[in-house]
Amino acid sequence: MILRVLNFAVIGVLVLAAAWVYRIKFDATVQAERLAKLRSEVRRERDEIAALRAEWGELDNPARIEALAKRFLHLKTIAPTQFDTLDHLPDRSAQNVAASTDPIGGMIDNFEEPDPFGTTGTIPAATTSPANAGQAPAALAPTGPAPTAPGAPPR
Repeated sequence: MILRVLNFAVIGVLVLAAAWVYRIKFDATVQAERLAKLRSEVRRERDEIAALRAEWGELDNPARIEALAKRFLHLKTIAPTQFDTLDHLPDRSAQNVAASTDPIGGMIDNFEEPDPFGTTGTIPAATTSPANAGQAPAALAPTGPAPTAPGAPPR
């Protein structure tokens, strides 16, 4: 009796295992079909990109653009008399000169010399004891001459 129950249990486990293997095979087949479809779409998109690049190269051809410019723009050639020297340019009005600002010139005018100790303000300053107040900590003490701004006279 126990032997028959054991046989039925083993047969049931085998049927479940076969169903599980079939399910795995079915999922793998679905994934393979999906992968083939994606590869096909990628190939089609690459072909379309190649066709668009070829069309862009044709449209961007300088000879074609020159022919279209001659056909539709009706431009005249430049005569040497059209050029003049800079001496003949009109002067700027005082209103335009006052309105224009030079951001780089303003930065140069407001230039501050760098801290000789190399601190940037991102790290809190080390606390000093009253005995060595006013002195730089040994780790922050400059090892060479203080940096100077470009073009500034040496100290």
